[in-house]
Parts: sequence; structure tokens; C-alpha cells
Amino acid sequence: MKNATLLPKQKRILERLGENIRLARLRRNLSAELLAERANIGRTTLWSLEKGNANVSLTTLIRVLGALGMAEELAQLAADDTLGRKLQDIELMKGKTKRS
Repeated sequence: MKNATLLPKQKRILERLGENIRLARLRRNLSAELLAERANIGRTTLWSLEKGNANVSLTTLIRVLGALGMAEELAQLAADDTLGRKLQDIELMKGKTKRS
């Protein structure tokens, strides 16, 4: 698989995610070593995640979130698809005006 280059905005989102994970760890008074151990990953991998490295796997992300007690929050990411609903509503309204 070809490595895709991230857009600057996407890089910033990953960096913000990593920072949020680091802050969640610190709020729980967990050292990086302890969280890495609980997530069954290496300290370097946790450091990469906290820095927003794009090469960290989803498996690693879910392990770390699970160790923080936040795994369920990952399932909520696309639960409320505001843009998708608006696009769907536009299409529904187009069909309604054609039938009227």
C-alpha cells in the first residue's frame, strides 16, 4: 500500500488527538511507562501516538484509549454525521419538489 501524504490540516488533527491523549494520561496521573504497559505497547509507540504520528495503528489507538477508560468514545466519532444528514436532506427535498 502506498503511503499517502497527509494534508496540513489532517496533521494538525492528529497532533491535537495526540495532545488530548497525553492530557488524559496526565489527568489520571499515569506515567508514560505505566500507560504503555497497560496498553501492551512500547513507550516509543505511545510517544509517537502522543506526538500525532500518522504511522500509529488503529489497534494501538484503541489499546491506549482502553487503558485510559475511553475506548467507547472512539465509537462516537462518526455517530452524529451532521454533514451527511444535511446532504441527505437536500436530496430528499429535491425529490419532494419533483413530486409536488
